[in-house]
Amino acid sequence: MTARVKESRGQEMALTAAVAVVIVLLSLLPMLRLLKEVVAPGGVVSDTAIRLGLSSSATWVATWHTLVVGVFGTLLAVVLGTFVALLVTLTDIRGRGVLVLCYVMPLMIAPQVTALAWLQLFGPASPFLKLLGLAPPLGTRNPLYSTEGIILLLGVQYGPLVFLLVRAGLRKLPRELVEAARAGGAGWFTVLRTVVLPLMTPSIMAAAALAFVSCVGNFGIPAFLGIPANYLVLPTLIYQKLAGGGPAVLGETAFLSVLIGVIAMAGIVTQEIMSRRRDYRISSTSLSAEPYELGRWRVPVEAGIWLLIILILVLPLFGLVLTSLVPGYGIALSSATATLDNYRFVLFEHAGSRRAFFNSFALSIAAAVFAVLVAVPVGYLIAWGKQRWIRLVNLLIELPYALPGVVLAIAALLMFLRPIPFTGIQLYNTVWIILYAYLARFLVLALRPTVSGYHQIDRALEEAAQVAGAGLFTRLRTIVFPLVAPAAIAGGLLIFMTALSELTVSALLWSSGSETIGVVMFSFEQGGDSNYAAAMSAITVAITFVLMLVTNLLAPYLPSGVLPWRD
Repeated sequence: MTARVKESRGQEMALTAAVAVVIVLLSLLPMLRLLKEVVAPGGVVSDTAIRLGLSSSATWVATWHTLVVGVFGTLLAVVLGTFVALLVTLTDIRGRGVLVLCYVMPLMIAPQVTALAWLQLFGPASPFLKLLGLAPPLGTRNPLYSTEGIILLLGVQYGPLVFLLVRAGLRKLPRELVEAARAGGAGWFTVLRTVVLPLMTPSIMAAAALAFVSCVGNFGIPAFLGIPANYLVLPTLIYQKLAGGGPAVLGETAFLSVLIGVIAMAGIVTQEIMSRRRDYRISSTSLSAEPYELGRWRVPVEAGIWLLIILILVLPLFGLVLTSLVPGYGIALSSATATLDNYRFVLFEHAGSRRAFFNSFALSIAAAVFAVLVAVPVGYLIAWGKQRWIRLVNLLIELPYALPGVVLAIAALLMFLRPIPFTGIQLYNTVWIILYAYLARFLVLALRPTVSGYHQIDRALEEAAQVAGAGLFTRLRTIVFPLVAPAAIAGGLLIFMTALSELTVSALLWSSGSETIGVVMFSFEQGGDSNYAAAMSAITVAITFVLMLVTNLLAPYLPSGVLPWRD
């Protein structure tokens, strides 16, 4: 064996070892630590979990509430997302690119921002309703402080998630099957009922499973709409217990977080079982179906779908901006009262919000840069590796993102409650524990597009460099990274947008001095300072929208589907 071959194999082993360390630290250890807290050495549920969790009526009430909003929020998301996907993909409506961008945008906006925007649109102090003369008297209960309000916003928030998955399936719908049904005299609705929807069943069920997991683990919307109405779900119950009891209640909250994980996994397992009941495979691989010509119905259909965009995106954001421009609660907006003082306050005067902007930007940039650098070598193993354990690597990396964020947050608290062994380094009650959780949770957002990029690369260049004697690390640096960099960077931008105003994880991990934008926004709203919360939300929405447009510049260099809002 030559020295060059030995060096190449040594580098491959070093890369594999480095990837294994990353996976163990970010995925395996937190999950094992969480299970250790809940499961006793004998393999049964611990006495603490039984006494404080199973015997508590609050646990079962919150569990029931979680199931209610999870199931019905998912149903609404599936109906909305599937309906829009069918219209956008299978008909000849115009302005498809802008329509996709606008419909997907609520998915890119933090859930608490969505909740705040809708609250400011329908509340008794709504500047928008005051402009129209429709505002109810001050003190009137906001109709969104209810079960129905939470379900509505969960459906709006995750309808775009269903849309993306169903649309991806519709793009693979064989043209000849649709044309054969049409040639046989079947009308469009008959084709939809007998051909399209049956073939799309796997995509719809997969979308429903992901939407259910997202609804069950959502913190922002139930926190903004449910806590004022004393309607607690499991994530908000965990938050209240930690806020009131601190580390003393970690055992109980660990049990509750595992319960959320069990509910989420039950949804995924149900989807898997239903998918295996029939064979949905398609033998043909033709071009996608020709768009259905709406004819005289095109203008009404286009008007209807744009009306939907106005209702779920434009009006709430408009109400949010109006609230950010009024000097106080209940004051009507006019040329005399309009002010930018709220923006000046949150950007320059309030110490907590200034720290929050700095912390969130620093954490988001750090998580994005780390994920891009790690995604390239990890993606290399996943896309081009031939080892049997590669599939397990992919599954472990997906785990922290697939499970609700509350589960990861509690696991991080348990891991770092004490100083790190042998070093004495303390991460608990610092900004570093939030960074750890972000690294674990969002790595997969950079990995997915990077792996897609690898699949579209001709490996001949990398193999030629290997034949010429270039080592693995040299090939990664000079050949592979430049080719997959656009996809990895696009994933990094997705991470930045997602982490910037994240709340679910940081609400459980923050401490004084480590506030994030989502935490301060939530604090403002809880304290009755909705105008300050609206100003912070408007800033984050503007940043998100600008980044979405900037990321479009990378579109010509990216694999199809990397940018979810790109048509």
